[in-house]
Amino acid sequence: MAMTVNAAVSLPSSKPSSLSFKNSISIPERINFNKSILYPRNARVGGNVISIRAQVTTEAPAKAEKISKKDEEGVVVNKFKPKEPYVGKCLLNTKITGDDAPGETWHMVFSTEGEVPYREGQSIGVIADGLDKNGKPHKLRLYSIASSALGDFGNSQTVSLCVKRLVYTNEQGEIVKGVCSNFLCDLKPGADVKITGPVGKEMLMPKDPNATVIMLATGTGIAPFRSFLWKMFFEKYDDYKFNGLAWLFLGVPTSSSLLYPEEFEKMKEKAPNNFRVDYAISREQSNEKGEKMYIQTRMAQYAEELWELLKKDNTYVYMCGLKGMEKGIDDIMTSLAARDGIDWLEYKRQLKKAEQWNVEVY
Repeated sequence: MAMTVNAAVSLPSSKPSSLSFKNSISIPERINFNKSILYPRNARVGGNVISIRAQVTTEAPAKAEKISKKDEEGVVVNKFKPKEPYVGKCLLNTKITGDDAPGETWHMVFSTEGEVPYREGQSIGVIADGLDKNGKPHKLRLYSIASSALGDFGNSQTVSLCVKRLVYTNEQGEIVKGVCSNFLCDLKPGADVKITGPVGKEMLMPKDPNATVIMLATGTGIAPFRSFLWKMFFEKYDDYKFNGLAWLFLGVPTSSSLLYPEEFEKMKEKAPNNFRVDYAISREQSNEKGEKMYIQTRMAQYAEELWELLKKDNTYVYMCGLKGMEKGIDDIMTSLAARDGIDWLEYKRQLKKAEQWNVEVY
């Protein structure tokens, strides 16, 4: 049975760029059903008809046992290492934040020729060209992958990143540029890129197509969730169709810093009952108390609903971005859990153990 992938991405930029693709691949059917039913009946014994009373038990289908994503078959890690990296080519590199945004963020696509097999939620390492101050090759920097396993072109031959250019002033008043982020943001199509990995299993997306997936991102922490959402809403498979709820919270400083908003709008149009997105724009929005709208502030407006979702065993929370947001979420949930006689921190430990609370912060 064949499947067809149809998707389009439009990346806002001072120099607009668009990608479109169409690709067909075959995936074997992997779902089987087996069902048997017993019927009561009369029986004849020695010329007499007797009634046989049987107890018939109808059981709901057994609940699928959760398989740890860390034991999932086929997940490749560390295929390429710093001493022998894969060398790909930059195919596209475009700025996706406005000119007045506080800082630049770029979306880039590298060729892999299918040699860097990754899953949604993994990361790759990048080694910048040149030598450090000690005359040694630069150390690798890890970046969350921003594309689904099929990639932005739908052919499993590329990998995409979402990178913010790091520029800051140190205590001596000197302007410092992050080596790897500036290397990546300055890449021109056709340039070589040294890639390691893929790495990581913490952020792999759940396999359950009926799950509730709550995604909390600040800035470029959106990367792994873009990969999730492309698989959920822009791609079609014979063995996977997302029927659950994907709820994204994205925090940025200004509206010109929003990342991939056009894509998320298209997802809402395609699946209004399965996708929700809420933005927290800290320098432009505030709550009813006049407090700046950080991601935890926005979540507080849905605290009751979120807590009810967190009580379910098929709700998964993923957090990627700045470390500070986790404490803000703890503050929201502590009182709600206590109202139900639950210790939130202990409950969160249980969620982590069940792989329902997944965090990648920096």
